[in-house]
Amino acid sequence: MKKKLTLIIALLLCLFFFAGTSAYSRSSSFQNSIYNPGLLKPLDSMLKVKIGDAAPQFTLHAVNGKRISLKDYRGKKNVVLSFVPAAWTPVCSDQWPGYNIVEELFKKHDAILLGITVDNIPTLFSWTQQMGDLWFPVLSDFWPHGAVADSFGLLRTDGVSERALVIIDKDGIIRYIGVGDINVRPSLEVLIGELQKIDQK
Repeated sequence: MKKKLTLIIALLLCLFFFAGTSAYSRSSSFQNSIYNPGLLKPLDSMLKVKIGDAAPQFTLHAVNGKRISLKDYRGKKNVVLSFVPAAWTPVCSDQWPGYNIVEELFKKHDAILLGITVDNIPTLFSWTQQMGDLWFPVLSDFWPHGAVADSFGLLRTDGVSERALVIIDKDGIIRYIGVGDINVRPSLEVLIGELQKIDQK
């Protein structure tokens, strides 16, 4: 059974990484609306947190009208924060819809995904409508501008956040921080591997 599950995960990962953008994202259907900022400075911030720290607390407005706090998941779920720089940009418009394919992997590791960007709610509403249904909450870190990203040390000098993944366990402790090249979609394989480590705790 374990081998079968591993094989399924491997196949999903292959699909995610090698099948091409249109296989898992709707961005090709609205590509004329996507703004291409060109090649950006890969990294442009200094982390303020480290693995083992208590995660900075926050409450943000979600596109669905709710207010979501990190503390809502304390003792209930592992939390994956997916910071992306900006709505209506190429990599971001592929990254989040791609997570729809692997929703079950997050559930398997008792994890919720929270998407965070510095855009305002109307912008995020329009963008997410075009991307299609996302199973996870999309949160606006618009005002005070980028305050949550800044609390983690992920706010860039141009006012957008880094492309980063942060895993916080059920005790509110940071277990993984992945800040990658802003121009590149993060590795799903690494993310799932880090969630598996929490299961083995």
